[in-house]
Amino acid sequence: MTEKYWGMQLVRYLSFIILSLLLTGCEKPQSLLEQIQHDGLLLVATRNSPTTYYEGPDGPTGFEYDLVSRFAKELKVKVKIITPSNLADTLSLVSQNQVHFAAAGLTITESRKDWVRFGPSYQTITQQLVYRMGTENKRPRKLADLVGRHIEVVANSSHVEQLEELQASQPELEWVENPELDSGELLNLVWEQVIDLSIADSNEVKLSKRFYPELNAAFDISQPQQLAWAFPISKDESLYNAATKFINMMRESGELKILIDRYYGHIERFNFAGTRTYLRHIHKRLPRYRELFEKAAEKNQLDWRLLAAIGYQESHWNPNAKSPTGVRGIMMLTLPTAEYLGIKDRVDPAQSIEGGAEYIKKLIGRIPTQIKEPDRTWFALAAYNVGLGHLEDARVITQKRGGNPNAWSDVKENLPLLSRRKWYKQTKHGYARGREPVRYVEYIRSYYDLLVWYSAQLDERVTAEEPEKNVETIEITSPAL
Repeated sequence: MTEKYWGMQLVRYLSFIILSLLLTGCEKPQSLLEQIQHDGLLLVATRNSPTTYYEGPDGPTGFEYDLVSRFAKELKVKVKIITPSNLADTLSLVSQNQVHFAAAGLTITESRKDWVRFGPSYQTITQQLVYRMGTENKRPRKLADLVGRHIEVVANSSHVEQLEELQASQPELEWVENPELDSGELLNLVWEQVIDLSIADSNEVKLSKRFYPELNAAFDISQPQQLAWAFPISKDESLYNAATKFINMMRESGELKILIDRYYGHIERFNFAGTRTYLRHIHKRLPRYRELFEKAAEKNQLDWRLLAAIGYQESHWNPNAKSPTGVRGIMMLTLPTAEYLGIKDRVDPAQSIEGGAEYIKKLIGRIPTQIKEPDRTWFALAAYNVGLGHLEDARVITQKRGGNPNAWSDVKENLPLLSRRKWYKQTKHGYARGREPVRYVEYIRSYYDLLVWYSAQLDERVTAEEPEKNVETIEITSPAL
C-alpha cells in the first residue's frame, strides 16, 4: 500500500468522525410532549370540589379528573394530581411551568390570558348569584338589591372580575374576597346563614343544591362562559396541540357529551321538596334497614348505597308499600319475579332487599358486554323498570338515529320514543312508557349521590370522635385509567 493510499483513508476516517460529531450536535431536542411520554408522568393542577376532583368511595373521581385521566391514557402516561391551596397558586404553578397544565374548571377570561394559554372549551357555564331560601335573607332580583348585603367570593376568581364589571354600573356594590375558601365552602356558609350571598358557576350550583336544598340561584350575573384547561405560555406547543386534538376528538366522538351527562345529566329532576323528604327519610327510616342493604349488597357485589337508592325510589323504604299493579315491599318485586328468585314473603324487608339485590345483579350480568360501567348499571336499572326487551328496542332506535346504543346519555333520549306509534311499531316488543325508565334511573342516580355524600359526612364525624393518631401526609399519584 502506498503512502498516498493511507493518507486518503485517514482523510475519509476523520471526515466520518467530524460528520458524526456534527450530526450528534444537531440532534433535535425533545419536545415537552416527548419528554412527558419518556418520563411517563403528567403533572396536573386542580382543586378539590365536586365538579373537578375529589376522593370518592372507590378512589379519585370528578369530571376534571375523569377527563384528564382519559387524556393521560391517550398519551400512555400516568397522572400526578396536585391540589394547590387556592386559585391564585393554581394559576401561578401553570405560569411558572411547575405543572404541565391546570384542569380546575377555569373560566376563560381576558385577564387570565396574560398569564396562561387556554385550550379548547369543553363546557359552558354561567356565573350565578346564590342565596338561601326560606329565611329573612330575601331573594335579590336585580343588581341594586345586592347593595348592603354581605357577599363573599373566591379571591382571584372570575367571579371577582365579573363583580368589578358590574360595579361600573352599580358603584355602591361591595364584596369580600376570600383567599382561604373555595366556592363550595362559601356556598356552605350561605346555607349556614353566615354570609348573605356568594357567586358560583352554574354547574357547581346544580350539584350543591342536592346537598343543600335551600340554596337557590337568584339570577345569572354573566353571559354564558367557557371552561378550559390552562397551559403555560410557551413556544413549545407540543402538549397544547395534543390536548387540543384530544378535546376535539372527545367532542366529535360524542364521548365528551357522555362524560358531561355522567356527572350532570341526572340532577335536573331533583327539586327542593324531594330533597328535603329524602334527607328526612335517611335520618329516620334508613337506619332500620341499612344493615340489610349492606349485607345483601356485599353478597351480590353491589354498592349498598346504590341498592338503598333503588329501594328508596321503589318504596321510600316502606316495607308495606303496594302499587296498583300488585308489586310489593321495599324493592317492589312483582309476584313472578319473587317466585323466580324464591322469595316467599315480599313484604319481609330482609327477603325483599335480598331479592332485589339478586335481581339487579342478574340484570347487570345480562347487559351486553360492550357496555361499560357506570353506564352498564344505568342500563340495568332501566331494564329493572321497563324490561330488557324494551331497553333493547330503545338501543336499536338509538342506533337508527345515529346515536351510540352503548351510551346511556344517548339511549335515554330515545327511550321516550317507545310511546310513539311511529317508532314502537318498528320494534320487536312494541309500546312502552319510555319516559318512566329515564326518570327512574335519573332519580336513583341522584339518591345514590346524596347517600354517598351523607355516608361520607357520617364517616368523617365518626373519625373525628376517634383518638387522634399520627398522620403522615403523602402525595397521591393516580394511575391513568
